[in-house]
Amino acid sequence: MNAPRDTRDEAARWLAYAEEDLATARMIMDADGPLRQACTLAQQAAEKALKAALVIDNQDPPRSHNLGRILRLLSDDWSVKRLGLHLGVLSEWAVASRYPGDWEEPTRQEADEALEAAGRVLQSILDEFQDR
Repeated sequence: MNAPRDTRDEAARWLAYAEEDLATARMIMDADGPLRQACTLAQQAAEKALKAALVIDNQDPPRSHNLGRILRLLSDDWSVKRLGLHLGVLSEWAVASRYPGDWEEPTRQEADEALEAAGRVLQSILDEFQDR
């Protein structure tokens, strides 16, 4: 028999990983490091934060990097759903920043925007975590 799922602890672990990814992305940016890596970590921070919210909603996170898809799975009462962020662009960094291909290297502005969007997603979910 499986032990009951402790969703708060599991979600807290997802959020801790998301915070670590975003902090590392910021360190890369501050050190003028590789923008691709900062974008990858920004995408990962947003993905992990959204998956934490799914865990809080007692859902198993899908094996997907598509942030829009993950966001749609959340219950409608999450404020992150009302931020109006275009997460499709951030989702693209899950692949475009990790693998060689026909895409352009990210600009500093694109990396800044990726970190900003990820930070807004993460903060929105952190703000609601304690009340759920």
